[in-house]
Amino acid sequence: QLQLVESGGGLVEPGGSLRLSCGASGVTLDYYSIGWFRRAPGKDREGISCITSSGRGTDYVGSVKGRFTISRDNAKNTVYLQMNSMNTEDTAVYYCPAHRIIDACSTDLRYYAYWGQGTQVTVSS
Repeated sequence: QLQLVESGGGLVEPGGSLRLSCGASGVTLDYYSIGWFRRAPGKDREGISCITSSGRGTDYVGSVKGRFTISRDNAKNTVYLQMNSMNTEDTAVYYCPAHRIIDACSTDLRYYAYWGQGTQVTVSS
């Protein structure tokens, strides 16, 4: 059973940066596309980025495009989300779900079967 663990969340000031990590235990992520989702207070879960199993394909929603970068290191079995120029609207719990598929990905919630517990990110001065 694939278990995903998000880490790297915390408190950051507006304009600051944070890097989230997504790891898995017991299963290689080589054959999985990975997404990054977030749930802000009082809002639905939102897909913001995804990366294909090879890492050659990525996608971003408009609100994070140009500020966030998704990447993966399959040798470390880890996917990252580098978040720059953060603002208060980025405050949310962040999740990295996985879907077993080669070289495709989606920011659609329904695409993913495996979810971690999430990591809290708070942007505040």
